Amino acid sequence: MKTYFCPSEEMNRRFSELEEKIGYHFNDRKLLMRALMHTSYSNEHRMDRLDNNERLEFLGDAVLEVISSDFLYRKYRDYPEGKLTRLRASLVCEQTLALCSHDIDLGSYLLLGKGEAATGGRNRDSIVSDAMEAVIGAIYLDGEEKGFENARKFVLRFILNDIENKQLFYDSKTILQEMIQSEHKDQLAYELLKEEGPDHDKQFTTRVMLGDKELGRGRGRTKKASEQEAAYRAILKLKENK
Repeated sequence: MKTYFCPSEEMNRRFSELEEKIGYHFNDRKLLMRALMHTSYSNEHRMDRLDNNERLEFLGDAVLEVISSDFLYRKYRDYPEGKLTRLRASLVCEQTLALCSHDIDLGSYLLLGKGEAATGGRNRDSIVSDAMEAVIGAIYLDGEEKGFENARKFVLRFILNDIENKQLFYDSKTILQEMIQSEHKDQLAYELLKEEGPDHDKQFTTRVMLGDKELGRGRGRTKKASEQEAAYRAILKLKENK
């Protein structure tokens, strides 16, 4: 038998806190609650299978693509289609969205099942990036005729900002290689430190080495993603040292 969800006073306080952070107050608080609800939570509480954030994520993904495409088309008027496509990919990929979510500490507000929370779900890129898209979808629906503009403001503030560093993150392995080749004879090497989680949701931890010196560490759902973040952390460290 399915149950109906009633948020506690503490939960509503947390929702209000998140609204303050993002600068948007929902007319329908249930939309925000659903955007933050992972399948593990709805399953654990025997709720309807449509009560989680998957449908809002689907909608938010489409809204994000339109907003980011329009923004880049207008901002980079001399870029051809291929370059615009690559730039958009760098700004809305899973890892970049997960980085964006850190600005509002989105993971701490998620409704997760006990098992998912205990295994680090609040910091898992796949979960927080999906929630970020679900929040976009929720804002879009909540605003009715002003929904798209409200969603656009959110995307511009929290996703389409600091484009230079986000491009750097997306191309980090190539950029790091170029930086090292120009100044060092030693070769970069990526070393897998840890692999954890079930087969369908692995988490990899990798470090990038220059000789016997560690330059940076990263985590991701794939080895490639963890290497990408390790390279990004290394670039930031090298730039800071300079």
